[in-house]
Amino acid sequence: MATRRISDFLAGNRIPYAKINHTCAFTAQEVAESSHVPGRYLAKSVIVSLNGRLAIVAVPANSRVDLDKLREATCAGDVRVAEEAEFREEFDGCQVGTVPPFGNLFGVDTFVDRQLAREEHIAFNAGTHTDVFVVRFPDYVRLVQPRLIDVAIEPKTVAARSKRRSRRSESPVSAELWESESVLQAECGCPIVPMGAD
Repeated sequence: MATRRISDFLAGNRIPYAKINHTCAFTAQEVAESSHVPGRYLAKSVIVSLNGRLAIVAVPANSRVDLDKLREATCAGDVRVAEEAEFREEFDGCQVGTVPPFGNLFGVDTFVDRQLAREEHIAFNAGTHTDVFVVRFPDYVRLVQPRLIDVAIEPKTVAARSKRRSRRSESPVSAELWESESVLQAECGCPIVPMGAD
């Protein structure tokens, strides 16, 4: 499974991470709610085709990819969201809709929206509909070396929902959460697997 591959990759590079197990969720917004991770730093991986080559574009969970901005940023003539049949076999060990933004592990380019770069941490699906990993954003950049671009747009309905939720207390994964498993579990409300224990 991709989950093991990613955890081995992180541990092998001595990158601290948290693994959050959550109830089965399929959309990025559902994953954010189920894992208690704020959508602003949960990366949604969108598989795109750039002049016939697959790539991963990561945007915040509450956003979508603006294909015109992507076309401009990549200078690609043919830009579109890839069909599932085009990439079903390309991301070994990943359930459909759970590809992590680690293109370097799958031989494709990775693009990350700058909104995610503003956060201290990045969370992402770990190849299943029940697992999310959280790492520090600088560690993620060092490992994946994605290209940072401005490509995310927030649908109006999502924006309105996010504003309502922001009035309620969120439980962001802050720096102190890395100090102990019990603190991280208390903040997220989910079982946590500390680095190397997976």
